[in-house]
Amino acid sequence: MRIDTTAIIEGYSQGYFLMADDQGDLGWYTSQQRALIPLDHRFRFPKSLRRSLNQNRFTVAINRDFTAVCQGCAARETTWISPELQKIYHQLHRDGWAHSFETWQGDELAGGILGLAIRGAFIGESMFFRIPEGSKVAMVKLVEHLRSRQFTLFDAQLQNPHLQRFGAYIVGDRTYQTLLNTALAQPCQFVGG
Repeated sequence: MRIDTTAIIEGYSQGYFLMADDQGDLGWYTSQQRALIPLDHRFRFPKSLRRSLNQNRFTVAINRDFTAVCQGCAARETTWISPELQKIYHQLHRDGWAHSFETWQGDELAGGILGLAIRGAFIGESMFFRIPEGSKVAMVKLVEHLRSRQFTLFDAQLQNPHLQRFGAYIVGDRTYQTLLNTALAQPCQFVGG
């Protein structure tokens, strides 16, 4: 069965996101307080991470193993990424909307970030790591990638202490909608071009 990704992208373009509840039922959600990762001078990362970055312990790839990143993000005791949502992510990936931004240590997947790229907006759905600092390095390198591609919005959806260490900040719904509309007017490409 083919999933209608047009309707899904339209939902995200209006500021909604998909999540499964505790029973695995999928629904649309929004938040009056949205967490954003800054793409300007406000972005920061823990000093302890500088060593890993300087040592080039990890290499970066985009969409090298999308399935493994989906599985890694869903493999939690409590997850909002149900099997149905994983199928949707895979269809969005095949249609060019969903991407995995990955760190690798040799041939081993160290960590990754799963997200949707819609014009100048990157909507981060989830992240995970298998090797310590794998997802943190992915975050730094993803921000560098988004800056180089002139993205204007990195939506992390919900705030947490981990994201705060990177300078994540909260905006209200009205501000978010303005930033989202500005980003959607930008003709950015996450890959290619």
